[in-house]
Amino acid sequence: MPAAAQPRRRFARAIAVACTGAAVLALPFVGATTASATTASTAAAPPATTLAGYPNNLDGWIRQSLAIMAEKGIPGTYNGIYRNIIRESSGNPNAINLWDSNAVKGTPSKGLLQVIDPTFAAYHVAGTAYDPYDPVANITAACNYAADRYGSIDNVFGAY
Repeated sequence: MPAAAQPRRRFARAIAVACTGAAVLALPFVGATTASATTASTAAAPPATTLAGYPNNLDGWIRQSLAIMAEKGIPGTYNGIYRNIIRESSGNPNAINLWDSNAVKGTPSKGLLQVIDPTFAAYHVAGTAYDPYDPVANITAACNYAADRYGSIDNVFGAY
């Protein structure tokens, strides 16, 4: 099934869900109810390697984000981040939700953890790219938002 036609789900508030349905790592996956959305075809692909030397894949993006989060005092674990990414985008850093209420208002949810631009701007973490499609910046900003609102990304198990 093409990525644009694969199942999706959205977060109800500042971070909306987009789940393409394909697991990226062989870790436990919590299933989710799905609806339809699309992926971005015009968003730039992430660089071949990250600046900090982490692998340019989901595992590397999460690990690099965790290192930045540790420096900044942002709580979260690998499993909590991974679980939410799989539900949101299945690891597609170019995912974009063009159908939900945020998109209808002109602010589609973007990236691995489906962050809308105002939330990304408010919770962007210094030292990461200012680009919601950048995997590390997206994860770190989303975790910063979740920490502020819910105590940690680990406390997020569904739409919020």
